[in-house]
Amino acid sequence: MILKILMLVLFFGVMVGVGIYCRKHATDVNGFVLGGRSVGPWLTAFAYGTSYFSAVIFIGYAGQFGWKYGIASTWIGIGNALIGSFLAWAILGRRTRIMTQHLDSATMPEFFGKRFDSKGLKIGASIIVFIFLIPYTASLYNGLSRLFEMAFGIPYIYCIVAMSILTGIYVIAGGYMATAINDFIQGIIMLFGIIAVIAAVLASKGGFMAALEGLANVNDPAVSSAPGAFNSFFGPDPLNLLGVVILTSLGTWGLPQMVQKFYAIKHEKDIRKGTVISTGFAIIVAGGCYFLGGFGRLFNVDVEAVGFDAIIPTMLSSLPDILIAIVVILVLSASMSTLSSLVIASSSTLTIDLLKGNIVKKMTEKKEVLLIRIFVVVFIAISAFIAIYQTQSQNESVKFIAQLMGVSWGALAGAFLAPFLYGLYWKKTTKLSCWISFVFGAGIMLLNLFFRSAFPVILQSPINCGAFAMLAGLIIVPIVSLISPKPDKKLVEESFACYEKRVPAAQKRSLD
Repeated sequence: MILKILMLVLFFGVMVGVGIYCRKHATDVNGFVLGGRSVGPWLTAFAYGTSYFSAVIFIGYAGQFGWKYGIASTWIGIGNALIGSFLAWAILGRRTRIMTQHLDSATMPEFFGKRFDSKGLKIGASIIVFIFLIPYTASLYNGLSRLFEMAFGIPYIYCIVAMSILTGIYVIAGGYMATAINDFIQGIIMLFGIIAVIAAVLASKGGFMAALEGLANVNDPAVSSAPGAFNSFFGPDPLNLLGVVILTSLGTWGLPQMVQKFYAIKHEKDIRKGTVISTGFAIIVAGGCYFLGGFGRLFNVDVEAVGFDAIIPTMLSSLPDILIAIVVILVLSASMSTLSSLVIASSSTLTIDLLKGNIVKKMTEKKEVLLIRIFVVVFIAISAFIAIYQTQSQNESVKFIAQLMGVSWGALAGAFLAPFLYGLYWKKTTKLSCWISFVFGAGIMLLNLFFRSAFPVILQSPINCGAFAMLAGLIIVPIVSLISPKPDKKLVEESFACYEKRVPAAQKRSLD
């Protein structure tokens, strides 16, 4: 216990120290929200990766999908690496950095407002962000509850309060730069932690080959009648597995807290380096998490009684104390890095896109930064309250909050992915197509939440419904753009002029 506490104190001390050190970078909006657009490849790539993979992935998704699909759940991590990291950086990285700086936009709603010259789009996007990021933020705490009770035997509420206060301190003090540096430190912990945990868990089952053999002997007629289904290449349910891959991989392309990382990149070369680093990080962390979860059926877990969230903690409960301490730090790292990213995205959106120029007509730079800091506190407090209330309350209606958490990712990505992608690449994208994508993406996920039984069987799962919303948006936006009034030619040319700007290139890149 002393060892665990010492490691926690050291971890929290470093986080707060970094926040205080980065105060000088958070004096204006550009510095607080984007780190002055001067963040290098390693910090940006790790910030992207640690914001991507939280305790929800490690405790919740890895346990649940590992149980459902067996070793084939590793495909989810591979999809996260190739689609959610590599292709996201390759397709969105450069264009996002160039156009957002050209339009002087610091948030995704502000991008929509300036790219399509629409104050309404900016406000609409900010409302969607506000509604769906808070429950997503609250869900980060859920993965910590069983883990902390297993490791420390202390009430979950203390963990929530400590995590909230300490995250708030370093985000408020140092802004995005403090978050990026802490994300790098937390990312290193996640990389080494997941490798150590996988090795220890497999060793407890006689090694990799013995564990695979054990998995091949597991039969669950309720899932599949095929022998060795949980040990097979695509698992017992390939179609639903594909839905999970699409939602958790393609979804990052439309999430404000993820895309915003590209705003802060410093140089062209940093994008290329960041692509490689981010992809490697995702292969190890995401691939490792889902690979580990794939062996969950080798452990005695009564899922019907205790739920999917108990699978990973059960797998870890027999590990040595030093490894349990590392796991606690690993999950804390994953949660705090995502939490800091989400609250910066939420607070900056609310201040810059909703209050500035609408409710508060005149806002100085100093007041803007102060309001963002205040809303960081507000968002952390609300999400912590939701998480505490959900675990403490016996009220059945509170399950609504838990359902909304699962809908958040699909609603945000379903609303924003298509208009953001086409807005970067296609001059014919119209304002109306953005509105329809917003309404369709957010609307179908809310309908799924309240009227799930009315949906076709395959879309009753929020995972599949979210994947459908994203893919449908990619079809809806171009069709609506082609039949709706054309955008203002001057506005479009001014927006895309940034891509035509001439810059010097090294001879190895160009012979001319």
